[in-house]
Amino acid sequence: MKHIRLISIFLALVLVFSAVSCATTKEFVPNDNDIVVLFSNDVHCGIEGSIGYAGLVSYRDSLKAETPYIVTVDCGDAVQGEVIGTVSKGEYIVDIMNKCGYDIAVLGNHEFDYGMPQLAKLVAKADYTYLAANLHFSGKNETFLGDTKPYVIKEFGNKKVAFIGLETPDSITSSTPSYFQEDGVYVYTFDTCRDGSLLKTVQTNVNAARKAGADYVILMTHLGDEAVASGSTSLAVIAGTEGVDAVLDGHAHSVIPCQKVANKNGEDVILCSTGTKFENLGKLTIAADGTITSELVSGWEGKDAATAAFIADIQASYEAAMKEVVATIDAGFSISRADGSRAVRNSETAIGNMCADAYRTLAGTDIAFVNGGGIRADLPKGDVTYEDIIKVHPFGNQLTAVKTTGRQILDCLELACKNTQKEGSANGKALGESGGFQSVSGLKFTLDTSVASSVVLDDNGSFVSVSGARRVQDVQVQKDGQWVALDPDATYTLASHNYMIKDGGDGFTMFQGDELLIDAGTLDYQVLLTYITDTLGGKLADKYSAPEGRIIIK
Repeated sequence: MKHIRLISIFLALVLVFSAVSCATTKEFVPNDNDIVVLFSNDVHCGIEGSIGYAGLVSYRDSLKAETPYIVTVDCGDAVQGEVIGTVSKGEYIVDIMNKCGYDIAVLGNHEFDYGMPQLAKLVAKADYTYLAANLHFSGKNETFLGDTKPYVIKEFGNKKVAFIGLETPDSITSSTPSYFQEDGVYVYTFDTCRDGSLLKTVQTNVNAARKAGADYVILMTHLGDEAVASGSTSLAVIAGTEGVDAVLDGHAHSVIPCQKVANKNGEDVILCSTGTKFENLGKLTIAADGTITSELVSGWEGKDAATAAFIADIQASYEAAMKEVVATIDAGFSISRADGSRAVRNSETAIGNMCADAYRTLAGTDIAFVNGGGIRADLPKGDVTYEDIIKVHPFGNQLTAVKTTGRQILDCLELACKNTQKEGSANGKALGESGGFQSVSGLKFTLDTSVASSVVLDDNGSFVSVSGARRVQDVQVQKDGQWVALDPDATYTLASHNYMIKDGGDGFTMFQGDELLIDAGTLDYQVLLTYITDTLGGKLADKYSAPEGRIIIK
């Protein structure tokens, strides 16, 4: 799979507007025109990326001279990732997608980040249809799912195309677990490949769509092609089903112009994914003769004026406040290595140390943790704006602190380092990365990667226990200015945010039920801003010039 991925990335960089030699043909009566599916995935509020929403509309308009049969879809994680999403809780992005004339979308794990009531507002606000075939609700409160469908069928001339939408089951831990619960009980559940229910759901909907007259079936998935806790990947779904013609995928940020994957009968299914933040635009074409091809469009410079103006008006409504300089710092910080891989998700970093210190300082606790998935952007040297700070911590999580035991802290570190490898990256890609990898403050440890992880997780990917040898060793905490061994039976105070401590985010359930010292207080980006300005006075270079050995990986 690795060599296929490398070839795909190379092709995405060098091919502009050209179809990869990757096609399947259906033996149907020819249609009178081609059918074109334009798609985005993992835009993460990158509204003006390489293509951007205005570029999407411009490119789509350019196709109208060739065919009237064009549909525009999104494969999830559109509403979160930058300031425009944070300040509006996703609503500005839905407004833009409405303006662009999207037809269909699926929910990425980050569509859940603003909570279920807000998600209900977003789904109701959308002029397009959200699909959610593998998400179910068993609670008593109101739900947004009544406004979603498992699939839709679009008619193009004498042909019908079915679109089936799938969400990643790992949303439960990669978003906020408590959002999926009522009174501590999970009422939103996902079909998964782990128990086989996802394959059954897909096949049931494929069969229903075919029975309803669909000539082609396309899966819109936010699953990704990389291994995940639930086992639910786009590759696994293709391999375990039949009757699917193509899969448009998101979640892993993979760049896949066109890849053939065999289904359960050995028949080729096309898999395509655009990357992230509009670095490419996906284009799936069902030709008039039944041939299906996919490609990635990059380098398109046209912009639709009306869409661009609409976006500019939205930006102007919050831009002045965001551009205000709130600090001046004497050093810059990156979340990545020189090769571009995301270091905050599998190693100690200077920016991670600073963010963790901010939590510990403001909370006044013994220890602090900050998850790598919650540190999202670099921080520039010099003038720092409110926007810069929010980009680092865009989720709006809240400072939370508890009394906990040394054993729970050890369990947390073991889960955080479950996937970590000795080598942090290769070929520009982070290895063994996890959004739950923790930057630490008031604590240091050694990770022995030769020890296999013995962390036990439940079906939702949440922590259960450590069943064998531990990878995390020689854990020390600061006491009276000295480093001493952490005592599993002792009590410590711990700061992080509500996402991890209260809500069990990234599977960290070990702190739920602990005595709360701070219950969802200051917002995450305000914690960082206060630490930089009030505690350090912008003088960061001496303290955070480089990682200092808090995490040793061997």
